[in-house]
Amino acid sequence: MGLDDCVSLLPGPLVAVISDIYGEKTASILGALLITGGYLISSWATSIPFLCVTMGFLPGLGSALVYQAAVVVMSKYFKKRLALCTAIARSGVGLTFLLAPFTKAMIDLYDWTGALVLFGAIALNLVPSSMLLRPIHITSESNSGIKDQGSSLSASGPEAVCGTETSHCIETQEPSIRDSAMQKAGRPGTSLTDSQNRNEEFNNGPNRRRLFLITDEESFEKKAILWSCKQKFCGISLFKNPFFYIFTWSWLFSQLAYLIPLFHLVARAKTLGIDMTDASYLISVAGITESVSQLISGWVADQNWIRKYHYQQSYLILCGITNLLAPLATTFPLLMTYIVFFAIFSGGYLALIISVLVDLSGHSIVHQFLGLAGFFTGIAVLSGPPIAGWLYDYTQTYTGSFYLSGTCYLVSAVSLFFVPLAERWKKSLTR
Repeated sequence: MGLDDCVSLLPGPLVAVISDIYGEKTASILGALLITGGYLISSWATSIPFLCVTMGFLPGLGSALVYQAAVVVMSKYFKKRLALCTAIARSGVGLTFLLAPFTKAMIDLYDWTGALVLFGAIALNLVPSSMLLRPIHITSESNSGIKDQGSSLSASGPEAVCGTETSHCIETQEPSIRDSAMQKAGRPGTSLTDSQNRNEEFNNGPNRRRLFLITDEESFEKKAILWSCKQKFCGISLFKNPFFYIFTWSWLFSQLAYLIPLFHLVARAKTLGIDMTDASYLISVAGITESVSQLISGWVADQNWIRKYHYQQSYLILCGITNLLAPLATTFPLLMTYIVFFAIFSGGYLALIISVLVDLSGHSIVHQFLGLAGFFTGIAVLSGPPIAGWLYDYTQTYTGSFYLSGTCYLVSAVSLFFVPLAERWKKSLTR
């Protein structure tokens, strides 16, 4: 996991603001162009710092825009089959090991500059796929005529339900939202101001009222906009939400733990005297197993036999136990057994991350929830491999890395035990 993967999580709050202002479709197209541009510019690279920006920062930011926009749109389109939908969408991640031989073949044929241009052309295909992210806005289950059966929308598409853009769908809500923003900025709501203005009109005439309205609008409009953007970017309200802390805690430690075995598995196999060709098969088997596991996990979770966070909690505990037992695997068959079980359990919880997020956050704040949680998780992603590397330097063995991974998985699972307490707290507020 390099700078590109870290940057794809860190700008989450910024991505939430861009998506809220311009819509998920526009944000995804912008992300696709950033990825393509990063690869194309990298073909002219002359130094490592240059590549850190063009192959790390630009594609990473573009990936954040594409990923978060797609996730939020899926959470709006699907409800009953959301887990299976997200599992299908991300199941290809487990097959990325196939990129290594493909990249080598492209470098052998076209040199590294030609390979980067080719990757930029491939990434450009994200633009037409992003244009398929037609926006939809669900106001509420009680008064909305939308009945999501989990498979698809009606044949007329989402525009038939709520117009062509998300901003058009929320026009009826804008007065109340604007009033709230104005009040936060120091201005009373529209209704209150109108009533005051009517008194002003009665006492001072229509011209005085018109002047009051104009000066009032000019003085408070900028404050309202700035407050709204600040609130979206910082996610102020989320820090009062216990579900945000529960999800962020779980996601942060699980992502920190997930990277360590993948980084050190082949190296550990090499220290055990296993041939490098055989060791590379471990990663291939892990990728295939993880992809299949995600699909099965998504389908099982959508059956609603138990709540989705219970499935995720179980997978995280099993991942922790598996990694704590990993140092006992000292031969190739045992390592293969370890990686198969780890891939099954990790694929299980990876397929449910978005479903659990939606269940805990609700559809209305998925962007802010995912963006801010992704920011903190990105910090963990950036720090995880160096910590594991320091452990190896200190102990001269990779067993410490697997112990760290297993412990982080168990810590990640602990947070989900607090969900019932948070639900009781939420119910107490509504009484």
